[in-house]
Amino acid sequence: MVSATSMFAQKQPEPKEKPKPTTRILFIFDASQSMLGRWQSDTKFNIAKRIMSELLDSLANVKDVQLALRIYGHQTHFPPQDCKDTKLEVPFGPDNSQKIKAKLRAVTPRGTTPLAYSLEQSATDFTPCGNCRNIVVLITDGIEECSGDPCAVSRMLQKNGIVLKPFIVGIGQDFNKAFHCVGTYFDATTEKDFKKALDVVISQALNSTTAQVNLLDASGKPTETDVPMTFYDAASGKIMYNFVHTMNNRGVPDTLVLDPLVTYNLVVHTIPPVHADSVTITPGKHTIIAADAPQGFMQLKMAGTGNASRGLQCLVHPKGSMEILNVQNFGETEKYITGVYDLQVLSLPRLFIPNVEIKQSHTATIEIPEPGIAVIRKSVFGYGSLMVEDKNQLTWVYNLDDSNIMETLYLQPGTYRIIFRPKTARQTIYSVEQRFVIESGKTTDVQMYK
Repeated sequence: MVSATSMFAQKQPEPKEKPKPTTRILFIFDASQSMLGRWQSDTKFNIAKRIMSELLDSLANVKDVQLALRIYGHQTHFPPQDCKDTKLEVPFGPDNSQKIKAKLRAVTPRGTTPLAYSLEQSATDFTPCGNCRNIVVLITDGIEECSGDPCAVSRMLQKNGIVLKPFIVGIGQDFNKAFHCVGTYFDATTEKDFKKALDVVISQALNSTTAQVNLLDASGKPTETDVPMTFYDAASGKIMYNFVHTMNNRGVPDTLVLDPLVTYNLVVHTIPPVHADSVTITPGKHTIIAADAPQGFMQLKMAGTGNASRGLQCLVHPKGSMEILNVQNFGETEKYITGVYDLQVLSLPRLFIPNVEIKQSHTATIEIPEPGIAVIRKSVFGYGSLMVEDKNQLTWVYNLDDSNIMETLYLQPGTYRIIFRPKTARQTIYSVEQRFVIESGKTTDVQMYK
């Protein structure tokens, strides 16, 4: 018979599907004078308009997509050169396809090519949005003509989280050398290439890609799991995804769905964390992301059966470092990346345990003696400290509470001294000391004035 408690424990909450982000695609369209040049069946501008119009028709009824159009080189005749000739002609909004097509029909190429300035101005085209993917598609038949730096502008836009890595479609010749640092470049030397490039760009912009994270053990096998992990946008530092690593029903790492337009920095929240930087996802291809994360266990326990371990904590450091990786409670077992660690037990006095080795899938058990109890009776208010004695050396352990005449302390086994002076005494000669021994599991009554 299954109890109500066990039935409740087995019931899993229904997963909440996150709202799908709105994909905002800004087309930056070249209407510089060179677009009037002949290219196969017509001018480059007419061919680009026609193929672009076909693309817009295919996007007209796609959900969660908004389009906008910025044009450059269309307002001022060249010469003279106008390096600020760029304008957002159609702002983002629903059902914009027909507006963009109409604007392209009304435009005549006239001017120059202010690529960097157009990219820079596009930052204001993307109004604030809490759940949007911002994408730039730059369509051009030439390179920067106004001494700007499109690469630097693109890096700035990505670093500030304004846009994802831009797409560039080069018309008529290969501009890869000029644009590879700006974004993902597609060469369109023919009309057919141009149409294919736009189709690939939109496919990558709208479709996510599958991936899996293999957390590798010491043997290089993906057996580690059940640990949170975070995907950051490597350019902006923005948190993109948070997951708990999971093995699926087939015993292999579960499949994730990721945006392929982002380069990721992955942090696996083990102790200490594991990093995989500059992770790229190949659009349309299942990507396996591997991270070395071999782990073992550390168990902290105290001899005896008393309650003295309650609340006792231990600082865990990398070997030879004072960096605190974790604060672990006694009575608990915790997972760590394999390696060597130094421990500080926050007992009285503190215990330093160096060179604790964590091995793959093994448990390193650290056991300390059960403390004893010191009941310190001072009879009068005063100032004093508790010292531990070892090889004729005294080491400070604890300052007594000058507002209490009795204190109870849990102390590790050993020999101690208290050095004390009443508050009212105005001469050093009234200082007293009391020596005593603490044994595991036993209570020692310490009277400063017998």
